[in-house]
Amino acid sequence: MTVVHVVVVVLAAAANLFSAAADFARAERIRSSMWRIGVPAWSLPWLGVPKAVAVVGLLAGLARPWAGVAAAAGLVVFFALAIGTHLRAGDRMVGLPAGFLLLAVAVLVTAPG
Repeated sequence: MTVVHVVVVVLAAAANLFSAAADFARAERIRSSMWRIGVPAWSLPWLGVPKAVAVVGLLAGLARPWAGVAAAAGLVVFFALAIGTHLRAGDRMVGLPAGFLLLAVAVLVTAPG
């Protein structure tokens, strides 16, 4: 396991923990973005659940690499679908989910073996 991988995992875990907490707290910025693309506000906490689970998987991956790979793969799917949802709704503001997607891909690219 390289230092780069550990740094990328910690960054991805921190970013997704922050994002999950914002979903659970129903942050105004998140609510307005969801409203813009037609996602109901009641679903916000449910969008935080896979992110929070992925944080646990990413950190567990430091001891068991397969767990980190599984968590990162799940995040790739999650954020690819998020970007697709934004684009389908005509919302071109996909920079934030694209950043999360790139972090998840970076975890996969730097994963050991």
